[in-house]
Amino acid sequence: MHKQTEIAKRLNAILAQIMPFLSQEHQQQVAQAVERAKQVTMTELNAIIGVRGLPNLPLTQQLQAQHLSHAAHGPPVQLPPHPSGLQPPGIPPVTGAGSGLLALGALGSQAHLPVKDEKNHHDLEHRGEEHTSAPALRTPLSIAGSYATPFAMMGHHDMNGSLTSPGVYPGLISPQMSAAAAAAYGRSPIAGFDPHPHMRAPGLPASLTSISGGKPAYSFHVSADGQMQPVPFPPDALIGPGIPRHARQINTLSHGEVVCAVTISNPTRHVYTGGKGCVKIWDISQPGSKSPVSQLDCLNRDNYIRSCKLLPDGRTLIVGGEASTLTIWDLASQTPRIKAELTSSAPACYALAISPDAKVCFSCCSDGNIAVWDLHNQTLVRQFQGHTDGASCIDISHDGTKLWTGGLDNTVRSWDLREGRQLQQHDFTSQIFSLGYCPTGEWLAVGMESSNVEVLHHTKPDKYQLHLHESCVLSLKFAYCGKWFVSTGKDNLLNAWRTPYGASIFQSKESSSVLSCDISADDKYIVTGSGDKKATVYEVIY
Repeated sequence: MHKQTEIAKRLNAILAQIMPFLSQEHQQQVAQAVERAKQVTMTELNAIIGVRGLPNLPLTQQLQAQHLSHAAHGPPVQLPPHPSGLQPPGIPPVTGAGSGLLALGALGSQAHLPVKDEKNHHDLEHRGEEHTSAPALRTPLSIAGSYATPFAMMGHHDMNGSLTSPGVYPGLISPQMSAAAAAAYGRSPIAGFDPHPHMRAPGLPASLTSISGGKPAYSFHVSADGQMQPVPFPPDALIGPGIPRHARQINTLSHGEVVCAVTISNPTRHVYTGGKGCVKIWDISQPGSKSPVSQLDCLNRDNYIRSCKLLPDGRTLIVGGEASTLTIWDLASQTPRIKAELTSSAPACYALAISPDAKVCFSCCSDGNIAVWDLHNQTLVRQFQGHTDGASCIDISHDGTKLWTGGLDNTVRSWDLREGRQLQQHDFTSQIFSLGYCPTGEWLAVGMESSNVEVLHHTKPDKYQLHLHESCVLSLKFAYCGKWFVSTGKDNLLNAWRTPYGASIFQSKESSSVLSCDISADDKYIVTGSGDKKATVYEVIY
């Protein structure tokens, strides 16, 4: 009971911070909703959970509909439709444990179920194919995403209506507490609040937004003991050398399949896009070019490329995906050719990293291991073992001494490459889909299945938690200057953040889930890969 009281205090503190931004009428309605929430009983909770006649609404809206039909306090507040609450066409509802979209399927990391997750979702959604691969998805696609409001502190599953899911406070939130919070949330005019349209800078296209001060909090500082406070951004958060003003789309690369991997050459000329079975190479120095200059057939036609990385000299490309073999391509020959293959015991590779000296390649395996390859001798020299489910993402420190990996086992781990051992382990309540280590050191940004982005310090226990995505964060990349980074998500968003505290620099809304991203070495271009079977090239404007 004491813990529940503490949580209630925190929620009240959040409400107190939000209330001044509301009109007098809305403040009264929120106050009435909170009072009503305090009166929710177990009987009402059961009635809410068992509500009938609203099968096509997300549970949050069912809660609201039930509440509005019975509450005698104050005028009803219309809740706008949830942005991601509709079932995607062609995808039947999937039930079961809320594991992640990167996972291999309901049967776990088995060889014949290579990571079709997000990509199959798009295949079916865009081509209207049969539903056979939908049961392999481990996340119910019918669950609505979270709203970008400070209520995300409760944990996204609570606000989505799954009242038994503990969110940020495992084991602390009782069903009564969750129902009360959900009832207040459903009545609040903030619930459907879009924090972006009124923040757009003059003259920018609607897809790109700029955040100004005095708006609802989306960035929080989390202390070592779990206390969460909105971040007061410094005056230079969005200005100064190396901080972009916005980005504009300059090219669309029509790959023809869902683009799960992208990378940019240095100097910036070629973009590599990985989809089903092949990597396509595009020359973006030719404006308006509509066709790739080359195609590298890497895997079986139905298997997705998951990662492609260039060696620093730009003459070699390493490709991994839904196969046990990595392919190494010689790009310097007259036509690109495979010069080596590296075969591991794992059925799939989710992500790749290259050491700064280009001597070693690291591959994140679907069995949880991190394979370490000697590129000169083309041999497996060791494996880092620790993740208990697939290793989904990876980055290496600028000096090449430390490796960071994230996994479907809800952990982020760091490894000492000189001593060959694990250094740290960070445990989360969500699967890890993406991460990046700041090139200038100290900060690690992590993209979650829960939709949060968390920014960790390499030695200090406190961190930042950023709440602008509305669904799982599928990719993440730091600018080479280290002052900003981007994240992309299943919510179609590309977000650019200030390091480390997460002031939102700009945002772009694409037409489908954004599965992959990269930033050019001069920080002037961003490339994203999309479920709409294309890649998008952005020019970063300073």
